[in-house]
Amino acid sequence: VYRLPDGSRVRLGADLIRIPETLFKPFLCSVYSPGWKPDLGVHESIYTAVNGCGYDIRNYLYNNIVLSGGSSLISGLRERLEKEISLLSSHAYKIRVIAPPERKYLAWIGGSILTSLSTFNSMWISKEEYDETGPSVCGPRITF
Repeated sequence: VYRLPDGSRVRLGADLIRIPETLFKPFLCSVYSPGWKPDLGVHESIYTAVNGCGYDIRNYLYNNIVLSGGSSLISGLRERLEKEISLLSSHAYKIRVIAPPERKYLAWIGGSILTSLSTFNSMWISKEEYDETGPSVCGPRITF
């Protein structure tokens, strides 16, 4: 039984295992987002992304997988990812998944650092610009 911030209690049983398992077996989940490939688990997505890079940097990438975001707080996620990616790569690489203590906030920390850089100023979109133009204002400014 878990106590929520408002004081109410929630009983979780098998859901504690089933819900995180959808990260590795997305077919267990019946909700799909546009553009999402439900046939790839998070470990397979990482494996595919790293193997899409040059052979000379794969070892570096496999050795520096960093978890971030709220879902990265799932108990045992780091170890499970290391195990699953190692199995996919046939143990050809040393797999290291880093789970920093502040991972829940890494996206916010990174965004804060990025916006403090002067090179980022040209990419800013003000609320007034957005209200005047709408979502289409994002296209021309944001290039990767």
